[in-house]
Amino acid sequence: MLGILLIHNFAIGAELEDIQLEMRDYDTVQIPAGTFIPVMNTQEISTQYCSEGYKVKFIVTTDLYMYDTIIIPKDTEIYGYIEKINDPVIGTNASMKIRVSKIVCNDGCEIPIKGYLYNANNNVFGGGISEPVKYHKMAQRQQKVHYTTLQIKPVYERKMGTHTMIETGSNEIVVLTAPAEIIHTP
Repeated sequence: MLGILLIHNFAIGAELEDIQLEMRDYDTVQIPAGTFIPVMNTQEISTQYCSEGYKVKFIVTTDLYMYDTIIIPKDTEIYGYIEKINDPVIGTNASMKIRVSKIVCNDGCEIPIKGYLYNANNNVFGGGISEPVKYHKMAQRQQKVHYTTLQIKPVYERKMGTHTMIETGSNEIVVLTAPAEIIHTP
């Protein structure tokens, strides 16, 4: 009955509106692999409390430009997860590797990316050797001034390693490992 009523209204003389959708221009901008994106950490990330797969969030701290065009604006969110955690052991501190997987623009548009939270140690945070158990004191004679100084030398035994943490609000860098196709610019 409702269908007949609608058909009847159009037959009487009701005209359809000319609805035209505005289409955006979707020319892509390719951000090359190796690009650094400055970000700020939004929560504490620790090997003590987090596990592999734990989701993390970062906020872009400055506008990222390419050819005088902002391609990633300030305050854009970048999401990722902890890809790998190594627990502390005797002699070695805990370590973690964080992978980033998407950019979420201010209007909700999601763009997939491939990258890591950058660290000079092959993007691994932590993992250094732990403190020595004790130190040996050794006398060392100085040749030119004719007196002896006390030198402290660590032993080979090491303590249990400690957990690694990235503090809330710390400034970090995301490095892209593959080109990113940006189809959404402000």
